[in-house]
Amino acid sequence: MGYRIDKNSHCAVVGHGSMATAMMKVLTMNEASVDWYVHNPEVMESLRTEGHNCRYLADVDFDTNRIHFSDDLNEVVRRSDIIFLITPANYLRNYLNGLEVSLHDKFFVSAIKGIVPGENLLVTNYLKQRYGLCEGQLAFMSGPTHAEEVSHNRLTHLTISCADLDNARVVGEKIKTDFLKLSYSQEMVYLEYISVLKNIYAVVVGMAIGLGYGDNFIAVLVANCAEEMHRFLDLAFGTKKVEKIPSSFMGDLLVSCYSIHGRNRRLGVLIGRGNTVKSSLNEMTMVAEGYFASDYFQYLTPEQRGQMPIAEMAYQVLHKGQLARKAMKRIEGILV
Repeated sequence: MGYRIDKNSHCAVVGHGSMATAMMKVLTMNEASVDWYVHNPEVMESLRTEGHNCRYLADVDFDTNRIHFSDDLNEVVRRSDIIFLITPANYLRNYLNGLEVSLHDKFFVSAIKGIVPGENLLVTNYLKQRYGLCEGQLAFMSGPTHAEEVSHNRLTHLTISCADLDNARVVGEKIKTDFLKLSYSQEMVYLEYISVLKNIYAVVVGMAIGLGYGDNFIAVLVANCAEEMHRFLDLAFGTKKVEKIPSSFMGDLLVSCYSIHGRNRRLGVLIGRGNTVKSSLNEMTMVAEGYFASDYFQYLTPEQRGQMPIAEMAYQVLHKGQLARKAMKRIEGILV
C-alpha cells in the first residue's frame, strides 16, 4: 500500500497561498516542528521577520519557533515524511521543478482542487505518473474549506481520502482541532473529480450573478449543476457514492457557488458583468481553478460532453470566446 506514516512523522507544507497559510496555522497548533517551503522572496521575508504572510491572510500570525522556513524544496522534502501540497494546480509543476530527492519513503497530501494544465491529469494521477508514487503514498483533502474561515477557527468539515485509511487517520490527527471536523474515505479519485467539477460550476454561477439573475434562477442552476455532476460521476465510475460524503459533494459545491470568498464565483461575476475573460483573470488576486479545469472537458468523450451542457457552456465562454449572456440564455432552456 506504500509508506506507512505514524504520529511521529514530520510534516511540511509546499505552497504560500491562503490555504497553505491556513493549514500551516493548523499544523503548528498540533506539531512541535513543521517545515514550510516558500519560494516567494517577499512572502518569505515577511514570515521570517514579521511572523505573517504579507500577501495572503495577512492577519494570521504563527508561532514561528515551530516553523522551519526554507526556499530549498529538496531540503524540505528530505527532512519530512508527510508533505502537504497546497498550490494552484497550474503552478504545481513549477513548484516541484528541480525536485531530486528520493520519494520512495515520502507521503504526499494534496489539497489541490484542480487539473494540471498541459497534462490533463488530476493532481494525484500526475504525481503517480511523473514521480512514480504509488496509491498508498497519496491522500487528498476535500470539502467546503475556505481558507479565510479555517484561519479564523470557523467550524469546518473536511474529508481525507486515501487508499489506506490508517494513513488517512494519521493525517487527520496532524490537523485535527476543535473547529476542524474530519471524515475519511478511500474514494480519493472520486472526491478529486468532485472538487474539480464544483469549481467549474462556481464560475458559471458567478456568471449568472454578474448577469443579474436572481436567487430563484441561481437555485435552479445550482441544483442542475449538482445533477450534472451526478451524471458525470456515474459515467466515470458506474456507481452512486455521493450519499456517503454529502459535505464533500453538496457542501463543497454550495460554498463555492454562494460564498463571497469563492474565487471561481468571483471570476464568473466579473465575466458576467461584461469584462473579458483575460481582463477578469488579470483582476483576480488568487487563482481560479475552474478556468483551467474547464479546458479539460474538451478531451472528454462525446457521450460525456453531451451529458454536461453546463460544463460545456463554461468551456465555450472561457476558452472559445462565446458571450456569457448568450450562452446563459441557452442554459435557461435546458434547466429543469
